[in-house]
Amino acid sequence: MRVLGGWQINGQLPEVPKAIIVIAPHTSNWDFFVGLFVMFKLRLRLSFLGKDSLFVFPVNRLLRWVGGIPIKRNSSAGSVGQMVEAFQRHKELVLVITPEGTRKKVKKWKTGFLHMAKEAKVPVIPVAMDYARRCVDILPALTIEGEVDEELKRVQSCVFHAQGKNPENT
Repeated sequence: MRVLGGWQINGQLPEVPKAIIVIAPHTSNWDFFVGLFVMFKLRLRLSFLGKDSLFVFPVNRLLRWVGGIPIKRNSSAGSVGQMVEAFQRHKELVLVITPEGTRKKVKKWKTGFLHMAKEAKVPVIPVAMDYARRCVDILPALTIEGEVDEELKRVQSCVFHAQGKNPENT
């Protein structure tokens, strides 16, 4: 399926009411916009995390409309606890996360998404954003049950083939 700018969408999201979509690599601000176009093309209702200080006038309503969920970074429950609670509260919630946590080169991915998935008992759906091929590859859902380090390697192996917009940051 083609989307704006000649991007190709490969694969399909499973029809599950709750999940965590892990998008990698994340090397550019453009990833957000490519993701939005894919979301609109597939008519998906997805959510993403943002620090609560971003959710202020005049962008508060827009951020929430496109799926933003404000997270209080100084909360005693932490981001993982807040999201596990959110998964328990909602009948449907599909959260998109960039596990690198930044657009810069990182030595290792953050693992909070794995803890969220394991505690909330929701699948992780790896999605590779490959600028070299102009493809968004949606891969099969994974159930997270094992040790975090091993599960992280399993998720990373699904998106390893993709090249970010700024490959020097991967």
